[in-house]
Amino acid sequence: MDKLLQGVKIAILATNGFEQAELLGPRKALDEQGAKTQVVSPEKGKIKGWNENDWGKDVAVDLTLDSAKASDFDALLLPGGVMNPDKLRMNLRAVEFVRQFFEMQKPVAAICHGPWMLVEAGAVRGRTLTSWPSIQTDIRNAGGKWVDEEVTVDNGLVTSRKPDDIPAFNRRMIEEFAKGRQATARQL
Repeated sequence: MDKLLQGVKIAILATNGFEQAELLGPRKALDEQGAKTQVVSPEKGKIKGWNENDWGKDVAVDLTLDSAKASDFDALLLPGGVMNPDKLRMNLRAVEFVRQFFEMQKPVAAICHGPWMLVEAGAVRGRTLTSWPSIQTDIRNAGGKWVDEEVTVDNGLVTSRKPDDIPAFNRRMIEEFAKGRQATARQL
């Protein structure tokens, strides 16, 4: 049986404080579909997850942000957690990395507080998306339409609210990342 994402390269942008379930669960789903996922971070070595109410597992960094190029990837995953995107949105290189995926019209998936990076990258104006409820005002102020739904898809952008939404998030993310792969193949 063919895997939908065989050979698709996906960047997972994260730093210390990423919500563990929102990185590990989606990454596993992508890997099971044949994707090649790489954790991209400003840090070297390992980054530490946040597991609901306490520190969680360490995850190896595959590529430092300084070495990463959006053009080398087919899609981008932005896990949430409060600390993770709050730190990353203060990093100009991280914001530019996210912006480049939108400029190249590559699919992006963001969950929970992950859409903070979309706001910072100027990528929500005119789009419909969801997130953790506490950042809905940020999304609206940036010109986006916020909805309270399990998963929302808007022209290659997949968003969800929280860890409970991960099964639906994973399904739609895989679909959109597969569509992005097909679009890239047609351009070649």
